[in-house]
Parts: sequence; C-alpha cells; structure tokens
Amino acid sequence: MRKKALLFFLFLAAFSQPVQAQKVSSALQKADSLFQVGQVAEAYPWYRRARDQGSLQSDRQILRMAYIQETLGHYPAALYYLSVAQAGQPRYATWRKMVALAQEHRLTGYPDTWRQNLLITLQRYYYRLLQGLLILAIVGGTALLIRRRTADRAWWSAYAGYVLGIGLFLNLLAPARVGLVIRPRVPLMAGPGAGSTWLTTAAAGDRFEVLGRQDIWYRVQWQGRDAYLRRPDLLLVE
Repeated sequence: MRKKALLFFLFLAAFSQPVQAQKVSSALQKADSLFQVGQVAEAYPWYRRARDQGSLQSDRQILRMAYIQETLGHYPAALYYLSVAQAGQPRYATWRKMVALAQEHRLTGYPDTWRQNLLITLQRYYYRLLQGLLILAIVGGTALLIRRRTADRAWWSAYAGYVLGIGLFLNLLAPARVGLVIRPRVPLMAGPGAGSTWLTTAAAGDRFEVLGRQDIWYRVQWQGRDAYLRRPDLLLVE
C-alpha cells in the first residue's frame, strides 16, 4: 500500500503543473482595441504598460509590439521583441523575420544556416523532452528504490548513466542567454576595462550570446572568442 501511494504522488508531482489564472488587464484590452483599429502607434504604450504589469497573455502581443516598432522604423526594438517571442516560443517564421531585418540593416548575430535551423528544432521540443526524461528518471529511481534489495549493480550503473545523460542534455542543449546592443557605435573590447584592446564597433541591434558578467561588463561570444560590452549597452532577452 505504501509503495502504491508513493508511486501515485510521484506521478502526480511529475505531471501536474501550477495553474495560474491571469486576468486580462485594462491596459492590454486598450492596447488590443487600438491595434485592431489600426492605431498601432497609440497601442504601443499600452502594450508596454501591460508588459510591465506582467499581464501579456501570449506571444501574439509581443509580436504586435515588434510589428509596431518596425512600422515606426525602430528596428533594434523590433528585433528585441522578436527575440523575446522567439525565446518564449521558438518558430522558424520568427527567426526568418529576424534574419531578414538583420540582413537589411547589416547586423551580426543572426545566422541563417542549417545549424541554426537544427537548433531551433531542438529548442522547440527542449522542455517537452526534458520533462519526459525527468519523468522516466523519477519512475526508474522509484523502481530501483522499491527493488533495492534485488537490483544488481548493473541496474544502478545504468541509472547513474541515464541521470548523467540528463545533466549533459541540460548543459549542452539549454537555450543560450542572448542580448541585443541598444546603442549605436558601441565598442567591443578584448577585456573588461576601458584600457583593453578594441576589437570592433557593434551596431544597435547586433545580437550576442552572453557568457557571463564581470563588474560593469558583459562577457559575450564574438567570432569564436570572448569579448566584452558595457552592461548599459546590452539589453538581455528575458
């Protein structure tokens, strides 16, 4: 009886997800109504207010914010919101739009390669795969605990290898943290200091993978090496 109860609660914990009821705010309702009648510039401040309040309901509103910024000619802001939408729900169409904008304005950090398409595919199913792997780990670990007196070392070794594989999956395939340059003509330095070697000048909208933070600097990936940008010059995609 105890074993059955233990298995029940483990399955319940694995499959259940917190349900959060989120009301549509008045700011979001106002933004949607203005957008639908074509007053996109007037809708943007309301979308911003709704986002600050944490009441955006889906990626659709984020994509609308990107559309508004592109319509107004603010392509770095448009790329930022497209990046936010892509991080929340990876889509080939969103990435192709980002690539098109980047190529139009000669920006870096938006590869249009088969590797990037493969990465998007993995990101689309990353959390589902991870959930499935964790459920199997829970079930397998529970079964081994129940049969710990009869399970030989081979089973424990196989389970340890499986858990190690999950760890590798987490580290190697987890979505990278990225940031967008928000100011024109930003210096990219070889070290975290104003006296470091100048590498190149980044443009507003350039996209970098963020590797870490040191004092007032972000450490980023640039052409296969580490480089540094001042924190006020880079906006993280969150």
